[in-house]
Amino acid sequence: MPEINNPHDRGYKSLLASEKIFLELLESFIDMGWVSQIDRNAITRIDTTYILPDFSAKEADLVYRLKIKNQEVIFYLLLELQSTVDFQMPYRLLIYMMGIWRDVLKNIPPEEAARKDFRLPSIVPIVLYNGRDKWTACRSFKDILAASELFKEYLVDFKYILIDVNRYDERTLMELTNLVGAVFLLDQSENFKEYCAKMLKIAPNLSKFPENDFLLFKNWIKLIFSMNLPTEAKREIIRILDESRPEEALKMVTNIEKVIGNVYEEGLNDGKIEAAKKMLAENLSEDLIIKITGLPVEQIRKIKSELH
Repeated sequence: MPEINNPHDRGYKSLLASEKIFLELLESFIDMGWVSQIDRNAITRIDTTYILPDFSAKEADLVYRLKIKNQEVIFYLLLELQSTVDFQMPYRLLIYMMGIWRDVLKNIPPEEAARKDFRLPSIVPIVLYNGRDKWTACRSFKDILAASELFKEYLVDFKYILIDVNRYDERTLMELTNLVGAVFLLDQSENFKEYCAKMLKIAPNLSKFPENDFLLFKNWIKLIFSMNLPTEAKREIIRILDESRPEEALKMVTNIEKVIGNVYEEGLNDGKIEAAKKMLAENLSEDLIIKITGLPVEQIRKIKSELH
């Protein structure tokens, strides 16, 4: 299976691989009547990916089989966690959906598929997007086809559900008081200082999380911080997370905030250039070094070239 390089992709995939949290996503962000009719005792995650090789480093997916009114339905969730909008999204989703139907037909007896009353399961495509730019890709397949207005009902067509993380306001996410709402709120942060400020706001909600949800939340935090902090700070945050229980959420967040504050302070006290050198040696991203030191990108790159 291709490796998922983006920590957000790994974080969301790990989170939504939980059947409970996937249902929480549907119930929190999809306002449609059928959501309440899902049989919570008949949900199965299909451990297969349908991502095209060209996109394996940019996105991830999850496939769930559910029952609604005793009918089997497949949900295909594409994690589109990159900064740019893919205008060919309807086409890519069609390819992925065709792959699912092909597997369905491969795994049933030929005589069953040949029956007149045989029906393929419906597939509900969902795109989870967390880019800063507004999602402007077509939502209907027919809208990417030339001359579609001439042929209308004779063309293949479907719509996908879009869950756009950055379009939800803080109040809405806070009022959910659940794990998905907390993660979406944090994911809207521009930097670690804002991340910590938002964690303080949701600490009362975190303290009421079930043990397993709290563990999933801590794992999410570990993944997000894993590639964007100096090694020493990262180790300290992991220690804080590992030792914290739900009722200690406020203390946990306060201690993490102190660690992050020290990272920023080091960027000021040790001199911006020296701090940039240390961060480059740790292979931190240019974006993070710019945020911490305030140095222009050209100077960061000059320092980087002098180190090699």
